[in-house]
Amino acid sequence: MASIDRVVKLVERFEANLDSYRSGAYRETQLRREFIDPLFKCLGWDIDNERGYAEAYKQVVHEDSIRVAGAPRAPDYCFRVGGVRKFFLEAKNPSISIKDDVHPAYQLRRYGWSAKLPLSILTDFEEFAVYDCRVRPRANDKTTVARLSYFTFRDYPDRWDDIASIFSPDAIRTGSFDRYVESQRVKKGTAEVDEEFLKEIEAWRDALARNIALRNTDLSQRDLNFAVQRTIDRVIFLRMCEDRGIEPYGRLRGLLGGGNTYERLMYHFNQADHRYNSGLFHFSRERDRPVRSVDSLTPRLSIDDRPLRKILRSLYYPDSPYEFSVLPADVLGHVYEQFLGKVIRLTPSHRAVVEDKPEVRRSGGVYYTPSHVVDYIVQETIGRCLEGKAAGPRGAASKIRILDPACGSGSFLLGAYDFLLSWHLTQYTAKDAEKHARGRSPRLRRTDRGEWQLTAQERKRILLNSVFGVDIDAQAVEVTKLSLLLKVLEGESQETLNAQLSFLQERALPDLAENIKCGNSLVGTDFYSGATADLLLADPEDSLQLNAFDWNNEFADTMDSGGFHAVIGNPPYDVLEKDRGAASWPHNQLREYVARTKSYDPGLGGKLNLYRLFLVRALELVRPSGRFGMIVPLALLADKSSASTRRHVVFSLSDLRADCFPQKDDPKRRVFRSAKLSTSVVTGVATPPPSESEAKVNVRVYPANRFEDDRLDATVRWLDAAILDPSNVPIPLVDADDWRLCVSVHSSPKVARAGDVPELLIRRGEINQTVCREFITSDSSKQRMLKGAEVGRYHLRSQMSQGQREWFDEDAFLASHAQRPVVDLRRIATQRITGIDERMRIVATVVEPRCYFADSTNSIALTSECSYALEFVLALLNSSLLQWRFRLTSTNNNVGTNELQSLPFRKIDFDDVADVRLHDQVVDLARALLK
Repeated sequence: MASIDRVVKLVERFEANLDSYRSGAYRETQLRREFIDPLFKCLGWDIDNERGYAEAYKQVVHEDSIRVAGAPRAPDYCFRVGGVRKFFLEAKNPSISIKDDVHPAYQLRRYGWSAKLPLSILTDFEEFAVYDCRVRPRANDKTTVARLSYFTFRDYPDRWDDIASIFSPDAIRTGSFDRYVESQRVKKGTAEVDEEFLKEIEAWRDALARNIALRNTDLSQRDLNFAVQRTIDRVIFLRMCEDRGIEPYGRLRGLLGGGNTYERLMYHFNQADHRYNSGLFHFSRERDRPVRSVDSLTPRLSIDDRPLRKILRSLYYPDSPYEFSVLPADVLGHVYEQFLGKVIRLTPSHRAVVEDKPEVRRSGGVYYTPSHVVDYIVQETIGRCLEGKAAGPRGAASKIRILDPACGSGSFLLGAYDFLLSWHLTQYTAKDAEKHARGRSPRLRRTDRGEWQLTAQERKRILLNSVFGVDIDAQAVEVTKLSLLLKVLEGESQETLNAQLSFLQERALPDLAENIKCGNSLVGTDFYSGATADLLLADPEDSLQLNAFDWNNEFADTMDSGGFHAVIGNPPYDVLEKDRGAASWPHNQLREYVARTKSYDPGLGGKLNLYRLFLVRALELVRPSGRFGMIVPLALLADKSSASTRRHVVFSLSDLRADCFPQKDDPKRRVFRSAKLSTSVVTGVATPPPSESEAKVNVRVYPANRFEDDRLDATVRWLDAAILDPSNVPIPLVDADDWRLCVSVHSSPKVARAGDVPELLIRRGEINQTVCREFITSDSSKQRMLKGAEVGRYHLRSQMSQGQREWFDEDAFLASHAQRPVVDLRRIATQRITGIDERMRIVATVVEPRCYFADSTNSIALTSECSYALEFVLALLNSSLLQWRFRLTSTNNNVGTNELQSLPFRKIDFDDVADVRLHDQVVDLARALLK
C-alpha cells in the first residue's frame, strides 16, 4: 500500500507541473532522477545499488546517455535479476510524443531485439509504452507495430497491480514476467536477431566469395575461404567497436562515398593493427609476434566497390536494425557457429559456391551450446578451481590454465573468460580497492560513474595467462579470437585506449596466436609414423585436412607442469563410419590411427563416435586434481557402444556428476532446440576413485530439461549398476527411491536377466532393410515382412497403408543366402525404432509364422524345450514394471536387443505349484488381451 501512495504522489506532482515538464527546458536527466527512478523504486528495484551488489549482479545498470555523431550509445536503463538482463527502459523528454514519434520506438526496439530481450519499455513518465522486442524492427514501422500496451501517467494508480505483476523484480523471480511473455501471441514478423544476422552475413559471404574469386583468379580454395572470413570478421569487429564508443562512430560508413573502397578499407585495417596489436589485423613481421600469423594475402586482394558498399550500408541506420553495443556475446557466437557450418568451394571454372561442410551434412546441422549450460559447466570447473585462490599477477589464480580442445566459435572460452573477469573484479574490490588502482600496472580503474572496472591491461593479462583453445577448423579459431578480443574491449572507450597507447606505450589487444590454435586435438604427430604416412605426405591437402597437433610442443609449459587445470567444452558428436567418401578430413585414416594408438582404447567399441575420443583425450590433458566438464550425448551413461568409455570416465574422476537432459519433442524444452538429442553434462575432479567399491556417479535428471526445474537425484555406485548388466554397466536415470527399488528387483533370487535365460532367443529382426533392399518388394503375393511401425501393444496395426506395407521375395533371397529358421517360429515382435512415448517404450505382440522381421523390429523366440509360454514373456515385456525399468537406462529412441536382454525376468519354478499357477494366470490374461 505504501508503494501505491508514493505512485499517487508522483502522479499528482507531475500533473501539477505538466506544462513546464513538456517544455524543452526540462531535461531528460531531471526526469529520470525526479520521476522514473522513484517510479521503479516503488516496484522494488534497487535503482542506486543501495544493497552494495557487485558490478556483475547490480539490479539496475544506468548506461551513459552520450551520443557519438548522433548515434545512440546504450539504453538508459537495463533491469537485471541475478546478473541476467530482463528488459530495457529508454527514457525520453516529455516534450517528445511517445505515442506518435516513430524514432524513439525504433531505437528502443533495436536495443531490445539486438539484446534478445522479449519486452522493453519506452517512457517519458507522461506516457508509458511496452514493446514486444521479438518482432524485427524496421525504420518505417509505425509506433503501434509490436506495441503491447500504451497508457498515460494518470493510469498508473489504477494499473499499478498489472505493472507490478510483470515488471517488478518479484514478478521476474516468480515467473510472472515469463508467463506474460508466453501469453502474448507471437505476431507476424517475429524473428530472432541471431537468425537475421546469420542471413545477413551469409549474404555478405556469398557476395564477397563470388567477387573475390572473379577478381583474384590465382587464389586457392583455402585462401579464398580465409580472405572472405577475415574481411567479414574485421568489418564486424570495427563496427561493434563503433557502437561501443571505442572507434569513432560512422568511420566505416564514411567509405560509402568515392571509389577504391577496399583500398581505403585496408587503410582502416592497418590503422587497427597499430591500435590493437591483434592477430585479426597483422600485416607485417614484428618482434615477439608469431610469423605464422602474418597476413600477406588480403592486402593484395582486388575487390569491387559494389559488394563492399552494400555490406557497409547494411550496418548503419536506417538500413540496420542491429544495435551492436547491446548484442550479447553468445548471440555473435551462435551466429558464427551456424555460419561456420558452410564452406566456399571453387568450381573448375574458378566460380565460388557456398555449401554445407561434409561433417555438417552428416550430423544434420550445427548446434550451439546454450549460455546457461556453458555457465553451469564453467561454475562447476573453473569456479571450483578458484576456491581459496588469491588474485593478482603473483596469486595462485594467475597460474590457472583452462582449455577447450574443440572450441568451435568460442562459447565455452568466452564463458570462462567472462567468469574470470567477474571473479577478479570481485576479489580486487572486496577490500582496499584503491591499492589495486595504483602503481605502474594498476588492475583497477574508476569509470566516469565512479564504479570500479578492470583495466584493459589486467583483462589482457588474465586472458593470456588462463584461456586456451584448439579447433581443427581455422575459421573457427579466428572467430574464437574475435569473440575474446571484443570481450577484452568491453567497458573501454576511445579515451581509455588512447591513454593506454600513450602512457603505457602498449596497444589495446593481445595477439592470441599462442592461446587459440588450429589443429586436430585427436591426432598427434606420431600419426606420420604409421603405414599411411607416405600416402599423406605425398598429398599436402590431405595432410592439411588431418592437421595433426602436438600437445607437448604447442603447449609445452602447461604440459610439462602436469596439464590444464580445467578442460571444458562441447565436443563434436559424429560417428566415424567406414568408407565415407568425400569428407572434410580423412576419417578412414583417423580410424586406423585410433585403432593403433593404445591411449584411445577406452574410446573404442561399437560405432566410433568423436565425442568418446574427445573424452579420452580430455582426461589425458587435465592435470591431476584438475576439473573436467563437458556436455555429451546421454548415450555415454547407458549405451552398450559407450561401455568402455563410460568405465574410463567413472574410474578417472572423483566427485563425478552427470546432469541429464532427456530428449523432448517440444523444441522449447530441448537443450539444443534444433536437434532431438538427449544430453548429459558430466563434471568431476581428475582424481581416480580409491577403489572399485568407491567408484560412483551422482546422477541428476531434469525431466523438463531446465536446470531450474525439479529434478531426480541418486548416487549410483558402479558395483550396484553392474547388477543391471555386468558387460555394459549402464548408469540409470533415476531418483534415490527408484534406484533402491531397481536394485531390490534385480537382486531377488526369483529374478534373472532376460539375456541369462537360455530358453529366450532375443535377436534383432533378421532382414537388414538396406543390405536386402533388392529382395524387398511391393508384390503382396510374396512372403510377409513385418516392420516396426506395424507392431502395437498386443496387436498388429491394421492402419498401415498399401504404400507403407512391404513384402519379401524369399525365393530370390534363398538363391544366395541361407534360410532364417526363426521365420517358421511363433515369436514376439517389439518395435526397435520408436518415437518417444514416456509411458510405453516397449511395444510388443505375438506374431504367427511364417513371417520375416525387418531390422526395425526385435525378435524374441523360445527354444523347443522351453516350459514358458510365449504369452508369459509377452505379458512381462508389456507390463508397467518393465516399462519403468526400461526407461531407467534408455538414452535414445531405440529399443536395443542388449537393453531387452538386461531387463529383469521373473523365473518360474515349474516344480512349484504356486509358481505354475502364477505363470498360467499371466498367460490367460495375455491371451485375452491378444484377442
